[in-house]
Amino acid sequence: MRRGRFLQIGVGGVSALALAPLSARAAASPVADYTLTAAPLTFAPAPGISFAALAYNGTLPGPVLRVANGQHIRAKYINNAAVASSVHWHGMILPNAMDGAAGVTQPEVPPGGTFQYEFDAGPPGTRWYHDHGPNMGMTLGLFGLIIVEDPTDEPADAEFALVFHDVPRMETYAPAMQGVGKAPMVDPHGSPEILQMAPGAKMGDELAFSAHCINGSSYPNTTLLKVKVGQNVRLRILNANPTQTRYVRLGGHRLRVTHADGNRMAQALEVDALRIGVAERYDAWFTVTAPGAWLLQGISSDGLAFEQAVVVCTDGMEQAPPLGNSEAMDGIDFFTYEKAAGISTSPLDRTAQVQKQLVLDGGVYGSAAWTINGQSYPNTEKITVKRGDRVIVTFTNKSDMDHPMHLHGHTFDIVEIDGKALLRPLAKDMSLVRANGGTLTWRFDATSPAGRWLLHCHNDIHMMDGMMTEVVYG
Repeated sequence: MRRGRFLQIGVGGVSALALAPLSARAAASPVADYTLTAAPLTFAPAPGISFAALAYNGTLPGPVLRVANGQHIRAKYINNAAVASSVHWHGMILPNAMDGAAGVTQPEVPPGGTFQYEFDAGPPGTRWYHDHGPNMGMTLGLFGLIIVEDPTDEPADAEFALVFHDVPRMETYAPAMQGVGKAPMVDPHGSPEILQMAPGAKMGDELAFSAHCINGSSYPNTTLLKVKVGQNVRLRILNANPTQTRYVRLGGHRLRVTHADGNRMAQALEVDALRIGVAERYDAWFTVTAPGAWLLQGISSDGLAFEQAVVVCTDGMEQAPPLGNSEAMDGIDFFTYEKAAGISTSPLDRTAQVQKQLVLDGGVYGSAAWTINGQSYPNTEKITVKRGDRVIVTFTNKSDMDHPMHLHGHTFDIVEIDGKALLRPLAKDMSLVRANGGTLTWRFDATSPAGRWLLHCHNDIHMMDGMMTEVVYG
């Protein structure tokens, strides 16, 4: 047994965390014991920025946890914050009572309270943990990565964890919840988010941010990511922003994507940039073919966007000006589900015991309601399944922005987009559903532990304003 083993990210100090392989001794241990303590933290990722955050174990993001697939996790959660909270183990398939959805699978952990999470780690891949209570804990900083080792993965010469996150301007939260926010859209020019907006459309649900970070720091205070010529480098990337999609590029390099939300893709895809919805994760690789310095960065039209960057460099190039990227997406080959999975010439096989149509709507300027089939949670119709059922869920998005939809406690396959069946099912736990009438279909088997599993938009504003339902085992 080992206690408290985790990889620590220093507060505001280390921008790109180099991941050490899990030792044979640690992997062989049947139990991994952790303690996660939530407490206030004054977060200062850049000069002039001071944010009253919450953090796990005194760091933002929280510590990176690394375990073997199937290992039993015992995680004691201590809530030393002034608000009730919980820990959701995002992407894990685990007993329903351990899922960490406050008010659904467990009571909120009150200030000063504790809760013991126990489950077997899996499935393998890049997962994460975060608050899932009603008090904006995730927005304030309660999140971190958990990596479940896959012994069949190809070896990497160097491996880095990169959590893209941001410092919200909390005064913009209440207006966004009421649909009257004045924060502008900051998606990059040429991105789907900008192209799909009608001229003159008003977006009242946007949050504003005062800093953009990678692993607790803002550029140029981020620490160099050191690599060597000839290395095959793996990046595990999470978008922990509460509302915004992120576009990520590495100057001078293409990225080879092998895993989506921690799940190995049937076929790797090489792209110029990643498109990462809220709560999505991608594992991407690049090969260092020559000496140099390059900027790995989030692309945005926000004037502060340059802060969300880190320099990748070889020995001797630490002071060289890094090769950067265009601030627009025009002509950029970025990751899409269709490119990753391919389009089939045959229609989707819709054989299933349970089929559900979910219409996503709401968000009219001045409205505080985001809906599924015309209702806001908890009044949304639940999806009732029996163990062993094949389930097909088709989303139609009638709103004018994409929705990052998440299903707790399951891995689903994306099998159809806009009426076109995919050639290779894409296994995920998150998916962006395209705006303005876009459709997307999930397929999964009801083989998870019995209970109530939330299905919701992971845009924090939309979820809190009602875009949520449940998959319930009957």
